[in-house]
Amino acid sequence: MKYKLVAIDLDDTLLKDDLTISERVKKAIKASIDKGTLVTFATGRMYASALPYALDLNLDLPLITYQGALVKYADGREIYHRPLELPLAREVVEFLKPKNLHINVYLNDILCMEKITEEGKNYSALVGIPIHQIRFPDDITIPVTKIVLIGDKEELDPVEVEIEERFKDTINSTRSKPYFLEIAHPLATKGNALKKLANSLGIKREEVIAIGDSMNDYDMIEYAGFGVAMANGIEAVKDIADYITTSNEDDGVAEVFEKFVLKK
Repeated sequence: MKYKLVAIDLDDTLLKDDLTISERVKKAIKASIDKGTLVTFATGRMYASALPYALDLNLDLPLITYQGALVKYADGREIYHRPLELPLAREVVEFLKPKNLHINVYLNDILCMEKITEEGKNYSALVGIPIHQIRFPDDITIPVTKIVLIGDKEELDPVEVEIEERFKDTINSTRSKPYFLEIAHPLATKGNALKKLANSLGIKREEVIAIGDSMNDYDMIEYAGFGVAMANGIEAVKDIADYITTSNEDDGVAEVFEKFVLKK
């Protein structure tokens, strides 16, 4: 099978633990692009946070960001934006505020917080994006691309159940990591965005590779003709993957390109 499109998660997949891309991975991706393979990201990160990596790799496809809520070229052209509508977003934030967990709200690709907590500072450092402090919900005046709760798994588990019971089909909640609970539009998933992108390019499902490690990668790995889980990924993702590559620290993404795209 000749694979025409590869979608790659960022954290704990493309990126090493120090948040860099290894030279082996860069070389494999560049060689694949030179061969005619299309490559993009599918990440829960903000567009602004994913962009430097895309520029480093000279990617010219739209980037799937915010779990699929925003699809946008590296040059800024927006293809698709599926935010939470304003009344619902404000209702969700008001529901979450009494939980005393850290809340991020993303407005027009700006990272917004009401309280600048240690969790918030650490998150800002992780993604390399400055914090914009606003009042919740008063200063939320436009549709919200995504809401993220940060806390211990034990704190987030019951809140996730409550959110899903309260808002049901009006939101999509997922975990990019055990300590991140992400809330977005119900159609804002990596799988939906990848399918939309592939269709727009005239690429069949069986010609798509998706690589990831976490629960928010589940539906794109399930959608792709060839779904790949990282060795450091969660068991649920490994269970549905067609292939398990080595870890992010061991250049697992490079292995996929070398073996299945470049066929070395």
